[in-house]
Amino acid sequence: MHGGQQPQKHYGITSSISMAFPREVDHQYTQKLSEAMKPFGVFEDEDELNHRLAVLGKLNTFVKEWIAEISETKNLPPSAITNVGGKIFTFGSYRLGVHTKGADIDALCVSPRHVERTDFFDSFFAKLKLHEEIKDLRVRLKKIKHSQDNIRIIDLLFARLALQSIPDNLDLRGDSHLRNLDIRCIRSLNGCRVTDEILYLVPNKENFRLTLRAIKLWAKRRGIYSNMLGFLGGVSWAMLVARTCQLYPNAVAATLVHKFFLVFSKWEWPNPVLLKQPEDSNLNLPVWDPRVNPSDRYHLMPIITPAYPQQNSTYNVSTSTRTIMSEEFKYGLSVTDDILQGKTDWSKLFQPPNFFLKYKWPNSLNICL
Repeated sequence: MHGGQQPQKHYGITSSISMAFPREVDHQYTQKLSEAMKPFGVFEDEDELNHRLAVLGKLNTFVKEWIAEISETKNLPPSAITNVGGKIFTFGSYRLGVHTKGADIDALCVSPRHVERTDFFDSFFAKLKLHEEIKDLRVRLKKIKHSQDNIRIIDLLFARLALQSIPDNLDLRGDSHLRNLDIRCIRSLNGCRVTDEILYLVPNKENFRLTLRAIKLWAKRRGIYSNMLGFLGGVSWAMLVARTCQLYPNAVAATLVHKFFLVFSKWEWPNPVLLKQPEDSNLNLPVWDPRVNPSDRYHLMPIITPAYPQQNSTYNVSTSTRTIMSEEFKYGLSVTDDILQGKTDWSKLFQPPNFFLKYKWPNSLNICL
């Protein structure tokens, strides 16, 4: 053991590239990285964080009250109603601990088996409408969207488990929770299960979080943060950062940002990025497997979610968007090389590309002609 650290644990599907511990200068560069990100609003202050917790606490109370009311209408005995439970889970950037100032919260309502999906969109929606602090309430794409106390909670999904009650200490990571569920509930649970699995598979959560904040900010500033446009969304960036953390388990954020660009500027796509070996839970759910599914063989930049059923989170990536991202990885490596050699500072990493320098006007004019 080193400096009171826990015994080393093997992370990921391969051994680590380096087990080196950080030097004092690495901590200094990490502090400078954190300071460089502050002007971009990537950190919330403690009051805002506490406000989010209070809002989620209220929503959780609403869910418990609603499920108890529904249980009474379904003639459950009083003893069962008392213990029936219900719970709100978060996922996405908030659950990962990397949400930015003013960002939405993604949430999931989990109920016991006697509560129907129609109950959620009928009676729970009606219950929420009774509360004055809840505004902009609407149902869209089989989700409830609303804002509460100036915090938007988007994509309030629903899943019912094959359980008589939902305890407060319920852990969704176990694959057994997926048994006897319809595909809509499995998809709703997937966000929480993937997020929790990512956090479980990284060596140091705080180093992971600061590194992911930096990479997400960089990707947004460089214009390559969008799953819909064929780049990568939040969960894909999180998995790439998590894989970097596995390969350098003792490194701090400044080193990990540099190693991120080193690893993925040299990655031989379409070899997939995996945080753990895929497991077969014998539930016969479709999973990403190019050996079995011919369509999976055409994915250009596969990044595979670690929770069963494993899926490729980057199926929208095209040849052109992968080329752009590969160029940006190389550029990021060049900039972070200079930063760690003292030739420039972290602000350069977060500079947006000069569109008109990169795409010259004469070339554009020729295309138009």
